[in-house]
Amino acid sequence: MADNMVRPGARPGIDSYPVEFSGSGGEYFRVWIVNVLLSVVTLGFYTPFARRRTAQYFYGHTVVAGSPLEFTAQQRKMVIGFVLLVVLYGAFKFAEQTGQDTVASLMLLAGAALVPWFWGSAMRFRLNATRWRGVRLQFTGSWGEVYRASWPLFVIALAWIAAFMSIGALWPEDGSPGARLAVRLSILFAHVLAAVLATVACLMRLEYNYKSLLVLRGRIGGQPGRWKPVFGDFVRIWLATVGVFLLTLLVVGVVLALGLGGSIAALASLKKPGFLAVLIGLAIAVGTVLLLFLASAPARAYREARMFQLVWNNIGVSQVARFRCQLRAGRYMGLRLRNVFLTLLTLGFFRPFAVVAEYRMRTESVTLHVKGGLDQLAGQLAREEQGLGDAIADAVGLGLVG
Repeated sequence: MADNMVRPGARPGIDSYPVEFSGSGGEYFRVWIVNVLLSVVTLGFYTPFARRRTAQYFYGHTVVAGSPLEFTAQQRKMVIGFVLLVVLYGAFKFAEQTGQDTVASLMLLAGAALVPWFWGSAMRFRLNATRWRGVRLQFTGSWGEVYRASWPLFVIALAWIAAFMSIGALWPEDGSPGARLAVRLSILFAHVLAAVLATVACLMRLEYNYKSLLVLRGRIGGQPGRWKPVFGDFVRIWLATVGVFLLTLLVVGVVLALGLGGSIAALASLKKPGFLAVLIGLAIAVGTVLLLFLASAPARAYREARMFQLVWNNIGVSQVARFRCQLRAGRYMGLRLRNVFLTLLTLGFFRPFAVVAEYRMRTESVTLHVKGGLDQLAGQLAREEQGLGDAIADAVGLGLVG
């Protein structure tokens, strides 16, 4: 953790500092259980306070080149952002549940218009609230840049509005499809499938746009971020994730087939099934749900690890610092599966230990490489630090660790 900790084999003039995490599952469990209990008692209104306590814990135990990060956000701003989000979400759900299709469609477009504002505000809030060695991080992207990067959101909204309109036009109000049922269902399926494919493609592009904008318009002191990945890198990770999910689904399907076959044979052998048949049926239902839930866990862990590795291996701070990541997708997937099983077995009480273990593996896989010495870098960043005065944007505190 000392400033002179240099990794063997580093090039002359470039010092290496592995990022460390000094927290533990037991410590975070105490933070987590208080957050859960108070959120339940307050019907969820403790959420912004819980997020602040959680962020302060993880930031304060993340050590970069011997110095921990700091989270200095004001609680009032996080509460305002949370209340605003709840009100908007409630208005959309009310319009949807009361059958106001036109209003719901308009609100879907309005949501697409508001998401970039929320995202840009959250990035300003999060980075402005982050300190390292007294130097503040900043997000300097303009609103024009944020909205230009958000164009996939509007494509998603229009695709689903078109799908909903086609359902309303092709399905009579009396609920009976009438003649040419196969034709109607085929058209509806084609529209929904097109909306799903458009959504997936747009989400890939949106993730790339947002991550690249965040790095390129991020600042620490006066130094800008450096970004090297291209959109094709993101597409390859998404496609590989789909492959992992399909492979896992195949394995789960085989397990289900074997389990169901044995269970059906056991039921058939019973002369009077009675209560035992009910128990077997219930076990089959519960096991099926759990296996389907587990089927997505490896794919999600794979994508998270690959994306983390891609980003941290290809970003830096101007020409004075860069990062390298040694996270292994296989190890991370194994850790995620272990955490999922233990969380299920403990009825959720292993969750804080799982969060800490995964955060530690990601964090400690990153190494900071600094050119010219750490003290020189810190002094340069402190001299060049500039302030941001966007009080309206700072009012929204979203996207924190929860």
